[in-house]
Parts: sequence; structure tokens; C-alpha cells
Amino acid sequence: MEDRQIVELYWQKNPDAISETANKYGAYCFAIAENILHNPEDSEECVNDTWLHAWNAIPPQRPSVLRMFLAKITRNLSFDRFSARNAEKRGGGEIALVLDELAECLAGRADVAAAYEGKELEQCIRRFVRALPERDGNVFLRRYFFTEPVAAIAERYGLTENHVMVILNRTRKKLKLELIKEGYL
Repeated sequence: MEDRQIVELYWQKNPDAISETANKYGAYCFAIAENILHNPEDSEECVNDTWLHAWNAIPPQRPSVLRMFLAKITRNLSFDRFSARNAEKRGGGEIALVLDELAECLAGRADVAAAYEGKELEQCIRRFVRALPERDGNVFLRRYFFTEPVAAIAERYGLTENHVMVILNRTRKKLKLELIKEGYL
């Protein structure tokens, strides 16, 4: 079933919307959650919660790209679950590594979390990533949006892990310069 048909099912509040979404995007959303949580049970719960959140969000929202809409929901739910699960214990896992890697770009800005500035920052980063060469942009997104391990990214693009790390390091430096230019740092 095409995405626009699935979205229309949501608008009609037809329960088939959830089963069609699960059939088409279940494995995709599970992979996103699993990259963050590394726990099949928690990942499955996040995916099921994704369907509930999509049901509650459509309408009023009408996503233009259903796949990314679901990816964002799954990712946010997974980060929330990760934070809750690890509230008392710190360290380990890809999330800690990813956040540490990005910290150099966003350090010293406690007010970045403010809603308005957060949206502007999101737009700035989105423009930055779109301006990157395709492979570098994809590597950056795979690491920092989908939280894929460096080894998996290297395998996907036929690169060495060291080459991926170099791409990520250079891209973070470029991002930092862009954020300074835009007044975020």
C-alpha cells in the first residue's frame, strides 16, 4: 500500500492504518529503535508506541514523508526510553558515544533547548547536511540520526572504519564552523 493511502486510513481513523504501517515500516522502525536501545523487548515496545503516537498525531498532522515521520517518532521514543533506563547509570552504548561526539559542536549552550531556538538550530543543521556531498551527508545521518555503529556505516558504504571516523570528524568540524557562523556558538 502506498504511503498516501496509509495516511488516508489514519485520517479516516481506520484501524487498518496501524496494520498497514506495521507491515510496511515495522522492520525499519525496529532497526532504528534497536540501534539506540540494543534491547529487543524495549525496541518492540517503542515500535508499538510509534503506531499509537502516529494514530494520535494523524490527524491533525498530515506527514508528507510517512517513513521519516515514523522514524522521528521511533527515534524520540527510543531516546526517551534510553534516558529513563539509564537515568542512574551513565556510559556505554552508541548513544553515549554519539552524544559525546556531537558535544564539541553544541558545548556551552544551555539555552539551545529553548523551543524557538531549537527549531532554528534544527533548520540550520538540516541545511548544513543537505549541502554536504551525498555520501558524507548519508554517513553523518546514519551516525547521528539513526545512531548506527561506525562499523555498520563502513560496511554499508564500502569504507574502512577509520575512513568513516575521518568523514565524521571533518563533518563535525564543518558543522561547528557553520554553527559559529550562524551564531549558535
